[in-house]
Amino acid sequence: MATLWHGRFAGGPAEALQALNDSLPFDRRMYREDIEGSRAHVRMLTDVGLFTIDERDSVLGALDQVETEIESGEMVFVASDEDIHTAVERRVTELTPAGAKMHTGRSRNDQVANDVRLITRREITEVAELVLRFQRVLLARADEAIENGWYLPGYTHLQRAQPVMLGHHFMAHGWALARDVDRLLDARRRTDVSVLGAGALAGSSLPLDPERSAGYLGFAAVFDNSLDAVADRDFVADTLYALTMLGVHLSRIGEELILWATDEFGFVTLDDGFSTGSSMMPQKKNPDIAELARGKAGRLVGHLTGLLTTMKGLPLTYNKDMQEDKEPLFDALDTVRLTLLALDGMVSTLTIRGDRMAAAADSPYSAATDLAEHLVVDGMAFRDAHAVVGELVRRALDGEASLAQLVAASPDLGSEAAKILEPGVAVQRRTTRGGGGPAAVADQRERFVACIRADKARVSGRAEI
Repeated sequence: MATLWHGRFAGGPAEALQALNDSLPFDRRMYREDIEGSRAHVRMLTDVGLFTIDERDSVLGALDQVETEIESGEMVFVASDEDIHTAVERRVTELTPAGAKMHTGRSRNDQVANDVRLITRREITEVAELVLRFQRVLLARADEAIENGWYLPGYTHLQRAQPVMLGHHFMAHGWALARDVDRLLDARRRTDVSVLGAGALAGSSLPLDPERSAGYLGFAAVFDNSLDAVADRDFVADTLYALTMLGVHLSRIGEELILWATDEFGFVTLDDGFSTGSSMMPQKKNPDIAELARGKAGRLVGHLTGLLTTMKGLPLTYNKDMQEDKEPLFDALDTVRLTLLALDGMVSTLTIRGDRMAAAADSPYSAATDLAEHLVVDGMAFRDAHAVVGELVRRALDGEASLAQLVAASPDLGSEAAKILEPGVAVQRRTTRGGGGPAAVADQRERFVACIRADKARVSGRAEI
C-alpha cells in the first residue's frame, strides 16, 4: 500500500497508525475545494513554466472527471487514501501520467490550510444568509405584532418588569443576530487569505507565484510568512467563536419559546409541524426544537473550547494535532445551519396569544416605574419618588387596598397619576430611542430594516441589493 512518503520508509504504516491518522471520513467534505485549489495550482505552475499546456489540460480534465465521480458516488476510495488530498491526487494520476507532477511546489500543509480556508469562506456566507433569512422572519412577526398592537411584560430576573411592545421583543433578538452576522463576516475577512505557496513551512526554491494562485481562487489577500501561513488556525477559532455566539443567541430564543409555550405563560401556541408529542401523555405538545436549540449551544461551546485547547501549545509549524480543526468546524457549521432552519420554521408558524400577553403586562405593578417618573417630572428626586411608590406597592401587596386606590389617595400622586395604571397605558409611555413603546418601536423598525439591507449587501459582496 503506497503512501505519499513511501520512498523514505522500508515498510507500510501499522494498521493502528493508519486508523488514527486517516482523515478521509470527514475531510472528503472538502473535495470541491481541494479540486478547486489543485486547478489554481496547476494553472499557476503552467504560468511559471513548470507545466506544459498539454500537461495542464490533461490534469485539468482529470480533475473535472474526479469531481464528477465524487459527486455521482462513482469514485472508489482505497485504503491508502488517508485524506481527500491523497485520494484526489491518486485518482488524477491514474487518469493521466501528468498527475504525478500536480504536487510540484506544494505540501499537504499549505494545501489543507488553503482547502479549509476555501470551505470556511463559502460556508460562512451560507450561514450568514440563513441568519438574514431568520432576521426577516423576526421582522415579519414584529410587523404583525405592531399592526395588532400586541404588548407583553418585559422581564428581569424572570420577574415581570415593565411592559414593552411585542415587536420590540422580536427585534431585540434580531439585533443580536445582526451582531452575529457582523462576527461571521469579520471571520470571513480573516479567512480570505491564500496560503498556497507556503509549502511545508518554508516556501520553495521553484519559481512559484502565490499571488497568481490566490487570484485564480478569488482570495482577497496572500500570506506574508510561510511559517505563520502553515501554522495559522486563528480563522477556524474565529469562525467557531462566531458560530458559538450565534448558537448562544439561538439558545436564548429557544428558552423564551419554551417558557412562552407553557400553560403558565400561555403566550404562544406551537404549530403541530414544529412540535412533538409524548409517547405516554396524549395531551402533550412539546417544544423539542426550542429545547434542541438550547442544548446545541453547549455542543458549540465545546467545539470552540476543544480547538483552543488543542492549539494552545503547538510549536511552529504544522503538527498533526491540527487535523482536529475540521471535525468541530464542520459539525458547528452543520449544527448552526440546522438550528437556524428549525427555529425559522418554529417562529414563523407560532400562534401568538396577544390577549394573554396583555393580561400579564397590564398588572398595575408593571407601571410602578412610570409612577416614580411622574413624580420626577413634578420635581421630586428619583430616590425619593422610588421610596414613595415602593411604600404604596408594599401597602397594596399587604392587602390594605388596591394600588390604584392607594395612588389616587396619595397626596404626592392622586387620581391623574392613577390613570397610568390603567390597561395599555404604561406601554405607550416608552418613548426614548430604542425603547419599547409604539413610536420608538416604529422608529427602530426603520433602522432594523436598513441594517438587514446593508448586511445582505455585505454578505453577497454587492454594494446594493
